[in-house]
Amino acid sequence: MKYYDFLNPSVNFMGPGCIKELGHRCELLKMKKPLIVTDSFLAGLEDGPVALSVASLKAKGIQAVIFTGVEPNPKIENCYEGLKVYQFNHCDSIITIGGGSSHDCGKGIGIAATHDAPLASYAGIETLPNPLPPIIAVNTTAGTASEVTRHCVLTDRATKLKFVIVSWRNMPLVSFNDPLMMLGIPRGLTAATGMDALTHAIEAYVSVDANPVTDAAAIQAIKLVSNNLRQAVANGSNLTARENMAYASYLAGLAFNNGNLGYVHAMAHQLGGQYDMAHGVANAMLLPTVEEYNLVANPEKFRDIAIFMGKKVDGLSLMDAAHAAIDAMRELAEDVGIPSGLAQMGVKEEDFELMATNALKDGNAFSNPRKGTKDDIIALFRKAM
Repeated sequence: MKYYDFLNPSVNFMGPGCIKELGHRCELLKMKKPLIVTDSFLAGLEDGPVALSVASLKAKGIQAVIFTGVEPNPKIENCYEGLKVYQFNHCDSIITIGGGSSHDCGKGIGIAATHDAPLASYAGIETLPNPLPPIIAVNTTAGTASEVTRHCVLTDRATKLKFVIVSWRNMPLVSFNDPLMMLGIPRGLTAATGMDALTHAIEAYVSVDANPVTDAAAIQAIKLVSNNLRQAVANGSNLTARENMAYASYLAGLAFNNGNLGYVHAMAHQLGGQYDMAHGVANAMLLPTVEEYNLVANPEKFRDIAIFMGKKVDGLSLMDAAHAAIDAMRELAEDVGIPSGLAQMGVKEEDFELMATNALKDGNAFSNPRKGTKDDIIALFRKAM
């Protein structure tokens, strides 16, 4: 096996009430005037994540500036709008509060603040020559794990393409996963983000870049999602389920941040760019179809996934046991209310060729366990309809 590195934020706070440590951590990092990057909904909650974060900062005498221009599937324009606020107020650091959209937008603002070329020109792996401002990520959903990864995913509205800037410079210095701030998440968002976490774990586990450390994180994440997502969706106030889903998302993030992903994400990015589809929903609808295609490349690992997800495989052949994993993925998606097919989301077959072409160019495609053609990807989009 070739050597590998393993990236992770320097400090990760976990568990109920940990948000109280935000101000102290900012103080240690000598953050004088951070820009809070969030959306208008979270900023408007009286006792929500933004209010709790601001209170922790004020307790340490830190005055933050709040930018609320984050959109789902954050756009390039959101980052430059945030940059104007950052520069006008002479900010020196960034605190992202929310789910993946807030974290990605905050990273994009940090890149724009320290790099002169257009953001889209940095798409790719390790393209950033300059360090970013200090970033702390306060997470409010159990799914994207952007609070612990090197990925900055943005959408180019003009081309309808999602692109990813992958760099160790994007890594937040500190992450917060406080399940108390996740209790009010709506059922649909809980389901979508939870299935996103499962997708991260499964794709990392079967990735050609997997290693023993990423496997350990991915395995535990798969088990935690399988045992807790249904409960979190059924009762959003179930703190045990919320906390376990936060752990699952975090572990899945560590797994894919270092072991990479595959065709599910490469294809989901096209759905997000073309249709502005919620990322977790896109992943959830594609996951069983794409992994069924991938199964022949590593049936042993898919048999393992079936076991991790609670399937009984004693007495089954290797291939039948592997297929049980696909059944488990479909059952979980159905149980938490994920739409059954892309057609329900307005996806059009006329877009398949362009999306397939771009999916194969996506950085996630190169670590998929089975190597496909454009026609294969078109067939997978069609099968997922």
